[in-house]
Amino acid sequence: MLSVHNLEAYYGDFQALFGIDFEIAAGETVAIIGANGAGKSTFLKTICGLMRTPPDTVRFEGAPIGGAGASEIVKKGIALVPEGRRLFRSLSVEENLRIGGFAGRGGAWTLDRVYELFPILKDKRDAPAPSLSGGQQQMVAIGRALMSNPRLLMCDEVSLGLAPIVVKDIYDALPDICTGGLAVIVVEQDIETALRMSDRVYCFMHGKVSLTGRSAELSHEQISAAYFGL
Repeated sequence: MLSVHNLEAYYGDFQALFGIDFEIAAGETVAIIGANGAGKSTFLKTICGLMRTPPDTVRFEGAPIGGAGASEIVKKGIALVPEGRRLFRSLSVEENLRIGGFAGRGGAWTLDRVYELFPILKDKRDAPAPSLSGGQQQMVAIGRALMSNPRLLMCDEVSLGLAPIVVKDIYDALPDICTGGLAVIVVEQDIETALRMSDRVYCFMHGKVSLTGRSAELSHEQISAAYFGL
């Protein structure tokens, strides 16, 4: 579904990514792990059009999309759940969710289906987004992305700052999210969680891929070496 070849990214003169190769198929869940500053969030920003790159470095369903703008990327079927959730604080829960549908893509994800996935949001649909707990706000951010009916969902640091039980509840919803061939990329700091919920994993270090493989087949020694450069 998505293939990335020799991807580089820069912040001015500072190079953040060095020759990244990456791929994900329909229906797969792929985790990206790595220390802070490894380039994980930069990678997602580049895919979703927030940072520019040559067209052929990123291909989605066979078509080059590198360098396309963020609004165009969403219309093609890629949605990002950003780190820190980035909800519209002046809007209600339901208003935040409806914004996700402005891309105009048809599909199975409707307001009712998001409420079925996360029932607590229906109870709080008229509440201001900032009044929700951190976990509930993360549900809104995921629901907003799903409302665009993506083919590829990218989640940046879903578990950041949340209690373990809340993280479990969110990841327990993943099988329902992945129906219909939806592919999911998750940037996750918790290595055990990343391995448990993913089919494959990529480890980033200093802007490069230091390890990749099937999650069930990688040893802790391999991951430690790739994560810490030991």
